[in-house]
Amino acid sequence: MTLAAVDAIKQAQVVAFPAVRDGAESMAASIAEPWIRPEQRRLPLVFPMVEAAEPRRQAWHQAAAALAAELECGHSVVLLCEGDASLFATSSYVVLALQQQYPRCPLRVIPGITAISAAAAAGAWPLALQQDQLLVMPCPDHHEDLIAALADAARQERVLALLKLGRRWSWVRPLLEQQGLLKHTLFAERVGWADQRVCRADLLPAGQRPYFSLLLIRQSWPKVMP
Repeated sequence: MTLAAVDAIKQAQVVAFPAVRDGAESMAASIAEPWIRPEQRRLPLVFPMVEAAEPRRQAWHQAAAALAAELECGHSVVLLCEGDASLFATSSYVVLALQQQYPRCPLRVIPGITAISAAAAAGAWPLALQQDQLLVMPCPDHHEDLIAALADAARQERVLALLKLGRRWSWVRPLLEQQGLLKHTLFAERVGWADQRVCRADLLPAGQRPYFSLLLIRQSWPKVMP
């Protein structure tokens, strides 16, 4: 965690955090646990992991209403987020809902460490060098989309960061092997946790991986190198 995040938690009277359902463990709260004091009130906010739009939209607006209510009571509130609050984060939707429903609500978004940066650091793997491009995207659902992304990345000398790998690894690994890219790909899952795994992709067999897994794929290197 950054020093700014730790300071924000220490100063808050209410610590809000995401959970997939009532009573479920929150990964974000677990990360911040060492800095949450007993006298601080905890406020779980439920964000269901579903594909349907309406339940998600309701959850975002309900969370915004709960946070705004705390602020109206004069409480200082912090909303925890895993990774960076602006990169594929549920908190981004809550911020948008707050801006829409409560435009006078004071907001401060504190940048965090992305899983991409943490994985690259753990693997001593440079994300981008010199004139490299870096494309961050969810892992495609279909073979042809990934093949097209890889081909375009090769033409543009672009490094690919594929998030939300999970179950797709079952077919992504054979595809990368066919393309001769396994040794040029870094795999990472549950970065920052005690059971994190960061390794070259060719060392990991095909199969389903956790939702919090990603790939960093480099197909070329700059001309000027050590």
